[in-house]
Amino acid sequence: MTDRGEPDEGAFLPELCDLCGEEISDDTEVSALVPDSSAIHGHAPKLDGKRRLTACSSEHMAALVEARPFVDTELWSGKIGRAIEAHRGRTSPEELAEETGLTHAQIELGMLRQELDAQRWHQRLGKYHGPESAG
Repeated sequence: MTDRGEPDEGAFLPELCDLCGEEISDDTEVSALVPDSSAIHGHAPKLDGKRRLTACSSEHMAALVEARPFVDTELWSGKIGRAIEAHRGRTSPEELAEETGLTHAQIELGMLRQELDAQRWHQRLGKYHGPESAG
C-alpha cells in the first residue's frame, strides 16, 4: 500500500463475487459477459448492452443474470446520452441516428425515457414542478 492507502502498482487485488462480495479463489471463479441494458461503453458502441460479471459459483452467476432485466429503452437512452455528450448537445436528428445506429422511433422512445427518468429524479428530490406537484 502507498502512504495514501492506495494499492501498489504490483499489488494483487482479489476478485470479488458481484452478488455476495466474497473473495473468490481461482478454482471457483465464474465469469460471463451478460446482457445489461444499463451498460454503455464510453467509446466502443459494440460493447453497449454487455457487462462482465464475476461470481463465486454458477448459482450466484445465475442469480445475477436473472436479477437484471434487459430494457431496450434504457439501452437506447444511454446511446443517445453518449452521443449528445460527445457533441456537447449540438447534433441534428440525422447525426444522432447515424451515430447511435438507432431509428428515429427508437430515438424518440429513448429520449422519452430520459425525460421520465429526469422527472422521477426531480420528484424524489422534491424539485419537480410538473402537473403532479401543482397545488
